[in-house]
Amino acid sequence: MASLDSFIRSAARATYSAYRSVSIRWRLAGGSAALTLIILASFAGIVGVLTNRQVRTQFNDQESSAVSQLVGELDGHLRIGLDGSLDCNQTRLDDYAIAQGAEIRFFDSSGTTLQCSAPPASLADATHMFRTLPDPSQGTFARGGYRVVVRQLSAKPAGTVKLLYALPLSDVDRTLARVRVFLLLGVLGGAILALLAGLFVSARAMSPIVELTDAAREIERTRDARQRLPHPEADDEIAELARTLEGMLGALDSARADTQAMLDRQREFVADASHELRTPLTSVLANLELLTEELGGEQADTAEAALRSTRRMRRLVGDLLLLARADARRTQPRRPTDLAEVLVEAAAELGPMAEAHEISLQAGPAVVRGVRDELHRLVLNLLENAVRHTPPGTRVCARTATRGGEAVLTVSDNGPGISPDLSQRVFDRFVRGGRDGGKGSGLGLAIVRSVAQSHGGMVALLTSQPAQGARFEIRIPTAAAADLAEAAPAHGADEVEDQTSTTTGRTIGRRRSRS
Repeated sequence: MASLDSFIRSAARATYSAYRSVSIRWRLAGGSAALTLIILASFAGIVGVLTNRQVRTQFNDQESSAVSQLVGELDGHLRIGLDGSLDCNQTRLDDYAIAQGAEIRFFDSSGTTLQCSAPPASLADATHMFRTLPDPSQGTFARGGYRVVVRQLSAKPAGTVKLLYALPLSDVDRTLARVRVFLLLGVLGGAILALLAGLFVSARAMSPIVELTDAAREIERTRDARQRLPHPEADDEIAELARTLEGMLGALDSARADTQAMLDRQREFVADASHELRTPLTSVLANLELLTEELGGEQADTAEAALRSTRRMRRLVGDLLLLARADARRTQPRRPTDLAEVLVEAAAELGPMAEAHEISLQAGPAVVRGVRDELHRLVLNLLENAVRHTPPGTRVCARTATRGGEAVLTVSDNGPGISPDLSQRVFDRFVRGGRDGGKGSGLGLAIVRSVAQSHGGMVALLTSQPAQGARFEIRIPTAAAADLAEAAPAHGADEVEDQTSTTTGRTIGRRRSRS
């Protein structure tokens, strides 16, 4: 019993879950169809019962009338011969039986058949049926697919005979079966029509909600909360929902505008504060550099430590200033810049830090329109990231080229790579992988992405497999022909030669005059 109850509850939960997963349109249509099916089925059941009763009553009345008519014609006109035979008009009896579709038999008091209608009777055991009557004189009963009526008639010269009149029930059963089929088809047809009508009506009723959904989807796509939602003609619940949604969107738009204004003010403050901090930091750096030259012993060591911390602070302030400018959408003047030159300069600047690494450059021409200082920071951060996060002796390869209207910068290494859980967040701010001991600020790659995006490009981590190194690729649109023409007087007679150089430490690039 417990298992049966558990099965019933599980089936009920599954049915309810399946019902909840169906769309509202189908639920409404299915509900109306089910209700119609119940109503029509109840009506068909009542009609079937009444029809069955009426048809059978009419059949019984017709049979009783036919028997009464036959008894009226035969009573007192039957004669039993000396040999025990019944004198009856056989032709008249056969015609009557065929016309009524009945079986007619006469019995004496002992149950012996005296005469029957033609064709031969189909009643299997009329004698048995006669003998099993509750009242042998007369009665009505159903037996063997027939409705049988028994009457007692007088016969001359003196005596009585029994009349057995049987009508087959097959015609009545066929009629009732057809009625049941018609009722069943009517119930199913009505339920199907109710389902179709429910789908049509629910579609019409749901059309305002569909319009609201489309409008909300468009607002989601465009992120424009000021768009007006459609209102139905009727002032109903859906119209109230549309007005409520519009009010909510208006409130959200106002809140977003306030939040954006606050963020803009914060970004402006960070950008201004970072810019203002550079001047005193520069002065502190200059004074600390002088102190390190003048002092000696422990005082010189202290000054060196302060100088290193100040340089790190200046670098962090510069990173924050660059990101704050990008957030505040402050743009600096741009001009054609060759990434090959920037790569060589950044690699040369990185030389003291990369003494234990082997750096290989392939600097092909890749001219873009951009801010040289920001592009320098981008390249330097990529190289520093490769050097700082790889063990000594690691080979770092950097390459610039032009492909398909884009300047491509690739920096790769054969170090330990980046863990899969970190590769999805490597370009986020203040994310550190731990390979540098947590000494970094976590802004290097965030600045790389910000600079690339501000120049209309993108950055991607192409490969990062354990023990197979990491490979970063920057793509920035190349400068237009007018920008290239503008770059000619700025560079004069100098150019950067396509070069492939390998070094350990300092000298990485070179410039050569055309002379």
